[in-house]
Formats: sequence, structure tokens, C-alpha cells
Amino acid sequence: MLEKHRSQLLVIDVQERLYPVTAKPDQVIAKCGILLEAARKLSIPAMISEQYPKGLGATAKALRQMATEAVIMEKISFSCLRDDEIYARLEIAGDEGRDQIVIGGMEAHVCVLQTALDLKKEDYEVFVVADAITSRKASSRKLALARMRDAGIHVINTEMAVFEWLERAGTPEFKVVSKLIR
Repeated sequence: MLEKHRSQLLVIDVQERLYPVTAKPDQVIAKCGILLEAARKLSIPAMISEQYPKGLGATAKALRQMATEAVIMEKISFSCLRDDEIYARLEIAGDEGRDQIVIGGMEAHVCVLQTALDLKKEDYEVFVVADAITSRKASSRKLALARMRDAGIHVINTEMAVFEWLERAGTPEFKVVSKLIR
């Protein structure tokens, strides 16, 4: 079960030159946007990675506009954990008890998969948000999800993440954050 005080959000490589060639890019941007906004409103640390932005462009404009409090970090390694600065930032929050990593982004079978597997090896509890990840081919996404499940990674959707972070209705947080799902 996700707990907001234990969570971090990682949105991987939703970039200007990459997202248009993936399956369901608008859905992934919308779902990653919901996750970023919920994380902001619930004080959950959020990070966005950019894979070689000189070649793939910056993070999609729509997400950059929603990511007012997220840290954006460049990388060249496919796995975020193989980048020293990203690893250090995740580890600092992990040392503060934020040992659950929620992941959205692209591509599911490359950077998302490798990051999730590396996080699992480092003893993080990993939650991949299925409706917030994509690849160029649907078959690659499907295979990546199966491999992550086999590795013990939790596969959830955006609503699961948001409502597990909220825990219950009737709170001021619920009134604000639940509107993101409607």
C-alpha cells in the first residue's frame, strides 16, 4: 500500500521529441500530470528525468507547466539509478523514510524498466503506474509490465496512487486532490 509520507514520484523521460512517437502519448502526459499535481498538493517529492535532452528535447511543455515543484534532472544512462546525481537525490529522500518510488514515463521497456529493476535491487518498494507509462510499441509496454510484475514490482494505475496517498475521504486534502481524477 502506498503511503504519502513514504513516497517519492519519478517521471521518466516524457520529452518533446520522444512522446509524439509513442502509443497513447496524450494519456501518458495527462496521467503523469495528475501524479505531479497530486504529489505537489500532498507534499510528496517529485523528480523528472530527461534522457539526453540535446537529442530528445526537454520535458514536454504540458508537464513542465505542471511540474512547478518537481526537480528536473538530465541523464544519459537508461536507468535513473545509474546517474550519480539522480541516485543521490533519491537516496537522500530514501534515508528520510521515503522508500516507495512511484514511476510514470517512457519508454516502458527501456528507461522505466531498467530504473524500476535497479530500484528494486536497492530495496525500494517500486510502484509503476501502468496508465502513465508507454513505449513506441504496445507490445514492448506489455512485455515490460510483465517483466516488472515478475520482479515483484507493483503495477498500479493513477487512481490507485492518488487514492492510496489520500487514504480517506472527508479531509481537506481529499476535496482538493480528488478533483484531479474527475
